[in-house]
Amino acid sequence: MTAQEVRLCGLLLQEHFGEVVEKVCTHLLRSGALNLRTIVHETGTPLDLVKKSLCVLMQHGVCVFSSGRKGPGSPVEYRASCERILRILRYPRYIYTAKTLYGDTGELIVEELLQRGHMTMSSAVKTVADRLTHNMEEGRSMEYSEVVSAFSKLVETHFLQRCPPVAEARTATTATPATPGTPAAPVNTAPPTPESFPDCYKVPHVTLIGRGKRRRSSEDGEDERPGKKSKTHGDEGIYWQVNFERFHLHFRDQAIISAVASKLDQTSSEIVRTMLRMSEVTTPPSATCTQALSSNEIFRSLPPNYSITRPILDQYLTLLVDDPMEFVGRSGDSGGGMYVVNLHRALVNLARATLESVVQERFGSRSARIFRLLLRKRHLEQKQVEDFAMIPAKEAKDMLYTLLSQNLVQLQEIPKTPDHAPSRTFYLYTVNQLPTARMLLQHCYKTVANLMERRLFETKESKRLLEKSQRIEAILASLQASGAEPGQLTEVEEMITAPERQQLESLRHHINKLDSTENQVDETIFLLESYINSTGTATR
Repeated sequence: MTAQEVRLCGLLLQEHFGEVVEKVCTHLLRSGALNLRTIVHETGTPLDLVKKSLCVLMQHGVCVFSSGRKGPGSPVEYRASCERILRILRYPRYIYTAKTLYGDTGELIVEELLQRGHMTMSSAVKTVADRLTHNMEEGRSMEYSEVVSAFSKLVETHFLQRCPPVAEARTATTATPATPGTPAAPVNTAPPTPESFPDCYKVPHVTLIGRGKRRRSSEDGEDERPGKKSKTHGDEGIYWQVNFERFHLHFRDQAIISAVASKLDQTSSEIVRTMLRMSEVTTPPSATCTQALSSNEIFRSLPPNYSITRPILDQYLTLLVDDPMEFVGRSGDSGGGMYVVNLHRALVNLARATLESVVQERFGSRSARIFRLLLRKRHLEQKQVEDFAMIPAKEAKDMLYTLLSQNLVQLQEIPKTPDHAPSRTFYLYTVNQLPTARMLLQHCYKTVANLMERRLFETKESKRLLEKSQRIEAILASLQASGAEPGQLTEVEEMITAPERQQLESLRHHINKLDSTENQVDETIFLLESYINSTGTATR
């Protein structure tokens, strides 16, 4: 874990959970597994606040607990996950994907689960139905059954999953007691994965009949009265959470489809989309390629609106196989030909294109030409770089040294003699794609942290104006609800002067631009993380 990752995690935690939770979790990230007493002592935070902070972190899956490393009877230790915290950055993308696939209902279900960490199905269905009803016209409401249907579809496609039972999670991390004369068995500190439980994607039978209700100010907290019994719906103790890995597989597939569309054409991308859709259930998440599919199967599964003949499909598949990007490979000849989507090769090529784009934007097209040349030829001397790239010697030397100083290019020495004399040594320039991608990933973390700090600074500078705007908007909303005259509304609106209104518009424009940039950088982060993880899996 690097300093840039810890800094970004701290900013994300502070924005979403506050300063106390950020202080506790950042200390856990830096120090590793700690027990409760050590956390209280080292952070200087009251015990009550530390307990509440740990509860919040565990509710959102950021923190896990396990038996102490000193054996049976030692205090429970808490460990924070940097990877899980960084996923907060991708929350808008998860929500937007759910909206694209399953409409407003799917969007609100995923949003509620992300905001609360985990919920029961009945609780999520009621909350989402109430929110949708509140936004509908007067007299209309959302049926619970419609929300249950959307929830079930999200579970069927594995976008939602059950949380592992807490009792079993605690048992799985308990050390085996040692008998006299034998050492204690090692403690398993890894938390159980949801997929390790057989009912991970089983939807319980929920007895929910009715419609969503409109919330009135007088009804707030009505269901929370201490003397009122809550109704049971048959899913008590079964909590659901968002399956981030399934969303990541969807993002990866969309990146591959977009790359094929931009490299070849829309029909080629639709063929690849069909292959990915057919094999998404049978292909393991860590696989380097999809399950083999025959040409006949692909032809039958194409969308009806793509009325292409079988010979044309074969031509497209041959074109995809022969393409240098190697998105699709041929694995056999039965059934008209067996084809696979090379997931690892696709990620390698997408990461390479990202690195080339970064070099071009920072150092110009000529430096990008040298960088591409080194990626393809692997090892070249300076004279060879000048000749192949067709760049004058002085310029090529300057560009190579600039790339070398930025760690984008490496220099390898191959001596002819054991004394390493410069006159008898080959100096070869090369690009190591994996370390370069890791370095660029750290730069991306730093960029996002800088963008967040700038956004917080902009908001803090205009805090008074933003509060004034919110007060006026609240007054206008209450006046409109009570049926006020247009003159009264105009008078309230004029409480914000023209210069203040202009300043507000400028601030909103800057904030939106910073938010948009954060999302764009996160796309690059996801691509680089996927490539690094895929490379680690492929080399095992």
